Amino acid sequence: MAKSPEVGSPAPDFTLPGLVLDGDSEGGTADRRDYRLADAAGAPLVLVFYPGDDTAVCTKQLCSYTSDLDRFKGLGATVWGISPQDLDSHERFARKHRLGFPLLADTERTVAKAYGIAVPGLGLRRSVFILDADGTVRWKHVALAGLTFQHSDTLTAQLAAL
Repeated sequence: MAKSPEVGSPAPDFTLPGLVLDGDSEGGTADRRDYRLADAAGAPLVLVFYPGDDTAVCTKQLCSYTSDLDRFKGLGATVWGISPQDLDSHERFARKHRLGFPLLADTERTVAKAYGIAVPGLGLRRSVFILDADGTVRWKHVALAGLTFQHSDTLTAQLAAL
C-alpha cells in the first residue's frame, strides 16, 4: 500500500465515477460523470474519504459539510466525498440526506490505496485532505478509528490559511 501523501507534496491524481444531485428536491436528477482530480485545478479542493453510505458517523459528517457548504464555497473551495460504495448506493444516500456535493465511487479502493488510507478487509480510514489550487496537499487528517470526524470549523480555518 502506498504511503499517505505528505503535506507539501502533490496529491495522487485520479479519475472516479461520481454523482451530484441537481437541486434540493428528492425528485431532482443525479448528474453522473467522471471526476478527475486534474479538472479541479485552479481552486482549493477538500477530499473527504468516508467509510460508508448511510452509516451513523458518515451521515453526520456529510450532512454537516452540506449544511456548511456555503462556508466552503465562500473560501473558493469544492468538496468531494469518496467511499467504496457504488453510484447507486451514493445516489440513495445523497437523496435521503439531500447531500449537496459530489460523491465519488472508489469501488476497487484504488484511490484509497494511492492515498495510503485503505485498510485491508475493512475499507478505508476516515480522512480529509485539503488541496490547494495547484493540487498540493496543504492539510490532512487520517483517523485511526474513525468514530469522530473533522468539523467544518477546522476545515474552513485551514482553507482560510491557504
